[in-house]
Amino acid sequence: MRYDSPEMRTPMKVVSVNVGLPREVIWRGEAVLTSIFKEPVAGRVRVETLNLVGDRQSDLTVHGGAEKAVYVYPSEHYAFWREELPGFDLPWGSFGENLTVEGLAEDRVRIGDEIRIGSAAFVVTQPRMPCFKLGIRFGRMDMVKRLLKSGRTGFYLSVSQEGEAGAGDAIALTPSPASAITVADIVSLYAADAANQDLLRRASQLPELPESWRDYFRQRLWEPDA
Repeated sequence: MRYDSPEMRTPMKVVSVNVGLPREVIWRGEAVLTSIFKEPVAGRVRVETLNLVGDRQSDLTVHGGAEKAVYVYPSEHYAFWREELPGFDLPWGSFGENLTVEGLAEDRVRIGDEIRIGSAAFVVTQPRMPCFKLGIRFGRMDMVKRLLKSGRTGFYLSVSQEGEAGAGDAIALTPSPASAITVADIVSLYAADAANQDLLRRASQLPELPESWRDYFRQRLWEPDA
């Protein structure tokens, strides 16, 4: 999709800001600490380097950190999931996202793109790869597989400038001058890479992509999917 196409001129805004603190839940007889449960908040929210005020990640070995400070999910995906999951209540924040947004999908944003919301600034770093706690949120363990298969993963932001953001804020997107690789491209490579070794090679050399992803893609250059 071209950046000057009509789709790219869709207004971009924050629909909801969602936060949540770690809570303990019982899953299959075991106590699990999770922050997957987020709730919309009103007013302005302070954006700090590692998260939003009122929000905190539970397991910092796989969640959070500077490269995964804020999780974004497109509001347009909710219509798809309401069809896929009839009977489920799906308020904003249902997928554990901090920012529910409009007009900013995975095939629109590129790794390294800069985003400004309110007085805060961000950089797109990587797609979200869900863990089993998404299954806990929905009470069904096939949710991880279903999310990945759908390509509707959402994406993470690092915080390049602290500030404040709120529901209704416009989103300003500045495309990365160095990267032509979208979040959707990375998700497709994660699912199957044998058909596009050129994209795989470029992703493995993309400095805006976290080192863990580049390492993974470098390995896949030697061991492509069948």
